[in-house]
Amino acid sequence: MCARSSERRAPAPRAALERGFTLPELIAVIMLVSILAAVALPKLTGALSFRDDSWREQIVAALHSAHKSAVAHRRLVCASVNAGSVTLSMASANPATTCNTALAGVDGSASVAAANGAAATASVSPAGVLYFQPSGRVSTDGAGSNVAVRTITLAGQTSIVLVGETGHVD
Repeated sequence: MCARSSERRAPAPRAALERGFTLPELIAVIMLVSILAAVALPKLTGALSFRDDSWREQIVAALHSAHKSAVAHRRLVCASVNAGSVTLSMASANPATTCNTALAGVDGSASVAAANGAAATASVSPAGVLYFQPSGRVSTDGAGSNVAVRTITLAGQTSIVLVGETGHVD
């Protein structure tokens, strides 16, 4: 049998055969993605700076703890500030010139403060252990004869200044 012309299938519409996106659709998507990136990137950078701020605050809290422990226990407390941690130790008797008992952190670990980011570094100037005397002074030696202002520098942060005569941390 011959097919009649009315039984023939109509050709598919042209839009159904073409696949893909039009140029205006692509431009609209690119504009939306760029607007979202412009809004999200500053928020991400701000979140990363909170991590650095927390490292500075951890160091300050550890130094406050060392000062208060020395005065409260009337014993020498030694604070060692390293690139990524702060450890505290206390003398077992008074008077003393060295610390021999480790003070555990809040979570029971050896370090009172620990950095969580690769950018977190700290260095003490002049270098060395910080000796918190029972009188509240901070010295460069265990005997307490050399009192000096100490500065702890942090990468990308405001330096921490430790006043030797009063033990004030700023």
